[in-house]
Amino acid sequence: MRVLIAEDDSILADGLVRSLRHAGYAVDAVTTGVEADSALTTSVFDLLILDLGLPRMAGLEVLKRLRGRDSHVPVLILTALDGVQDRVRGLDLGADDYLAKPFELAELEARVRALTRRGAAGAATVYRHGALTYDQVGRVAQVDGQTLELSAREIALLEIFMQRSGRMVSKEQLVGHLCAWGEEVSNNAIEVYVHRLRKKLEPGQVRISTIRGLGYCLDRPH
Repeated sequence: MRVLIAEDDSILADGLVRSLRHAGYAVDAVTTGVEADSALTTSVFDLLILDLGLPRMAGLEVLKRLRGRDSHVPVLILTALDGVQDRVRGLDLGADDYLAKPFELAELEARVRALTRRGAAGAATVYRHGALTYDQVGRVAQVDGQTLELSAREIALLEIFMQRSGRMVSKEQLVGHLCAWGEEVSNNAIEVYVHRLRKKLEPGQVRISTIRGLGYCLDRPH
């Protein structure tokens, strides 16, 4: 899943990026409202973490423009403005949750999980593929009820394969799902991640096929 953080406090933004990447999310960060608005217009994200006090365009204006484009991406507002009227205005403009600074990273991560679950309402959050199950919210994969030990990159790969079971996924799509802006992952690295994931799925008779020159496909279970 991809998260956009719009926060002009570089220390806070860095901490959020590191925390969420450690949890397995692909995270991008911007420092101004104009950059946030541009990113939301040109890229697809699963969650926006938005500071209200952004330079060049206020966070509430970013939110207003986002909802004006009929985007339903979940939005978590972060701000030092914790008055009732500020919360009400943000929620009225379409924010999904509100967290006042300072806050604990553990609480933010819990709210991210809750918003991810809420944003997936009406869509599958637990994918099943033969003996393999994947909980998209808890980010847990199991084979025959046994939890798999997967790295964050392996979880991200499994997620896109499960979402597109039986369909070809190109290496370019995998890179886009795995990486934030500025990160570089070579085709060789993708091949290594896929190989490691294959080995861990083998006990459940789950097969990832290589489509030479194009990409990979999670074979449908027999």
